[in-house]
Amino acid sequence: MSYNLAQNNSEFYFFLPETRRMVLCFLSRALPRARHSPSPLGRQLCSASANKPVLTLYTKKPCPLCDEAKEVLEPYKRRFILQEVDITLPENSAWYDKYKYDIPVFHLNGKFLMKHRVDIQKFEDQLRKLELQNERNK
Repeated sequence: MSYNLAQNNSEFYFFLPETRRMVLCFLSRALPRARHSPSPLGRQLCSASANKPVLTLYTKKPCPLCDEAKEVLEPYKRRFILQEVDITLPENSAWYDKYKYDIPVFHLNGKFLMKHRVDIQKFEDQLRKLELQNERNK
């Protein structure tokens, strides 16, 4: 079973198994406290991850195209959080039905971005757009 979890009143969503959902729930409570923490580490953790876009990769094993796509995205890895979703797991059956013939599929902040291969120009444009929005919202 998958869960739809909104984070920080923004427009992106995560579809995650129960254990990951619990971790994200914990982090969603802990990170706001860290923002106001006297500890520099707490503030760094919060600022380092709270504003990064989430790139969701719908995948399965084996997936040579997915491996290739991750290599292409390697130079950008500090600018986003990669969330991999194995569509073959029972709790992800809805994603399996939707993407079984199309992996790799990428969503950026919960919105479809691309499939089959990385379109680096499209990815860079959308990533830059989200980064600019985050800068304006600070």
